Amino acid sequence: MNQITVLLVEDHTVVREGFRRMLELESDMKVVGEAQDGRQGVAMTKSLRPDVVLMDIAMPLLNGLEATRQVTKAVPGSRVLILSAHNDDAYVESAVEAGAAGFLLKQTSSHEVCHAIREVHRGKSFFTGSLGRRRGDHQGRPVVGRRDVQLTSREVEVLQLIAEQRCLAKSIGKLL
Repeated sequence: MNQITVLLVEDHTVVREGFRRMLELESDMKVVGEAQDGRQGVAMTKSLRPDVVLMDIAMPLLNGLEATRQVTKAVPGSRVLILSAHNDDAYVESAVEAGAAGFLLKQTSSHEVCHAIREVHRGKSFFTGSLGRRRGDHQGRPVVGRRDVQLTSREVEVLQLIAEQRCLAKSIGKLL
């Protein structure tokens, strides 16, 4: 039986290890690699070509949305499942726009995570509970708002770095 190959992209080690241990219990899944930030995740996806990438949305260096955009462009055969702690329609819409095949809340059960991996591997989409009920039109297609301004991947990356620097400067300012 062919196993579903999975790449874990998550900046928190304990969470990444938990996902790995959980997936190791599934006979039809194999974790082929782990990345701790979006840039590393994109590079590993290009080299490992996993079936499914389990991608955290909030990470340093390159966030999960931009990493998803780059992964789906560079390796269209790899399907991305976004992980988030935020139950917000704007995050879901952004994930779909970036090319994600699904969106999971980190509060999701291990059974549902494994089910989602299997579904996106089959070419379907998967959205956690209430997100799935809220996200689509009658044909099940995502309803996504139009954006008039389109930034390149590099422009988004630069904006993220600027935002991270501003947060860091604010934190340092509070310490002084």
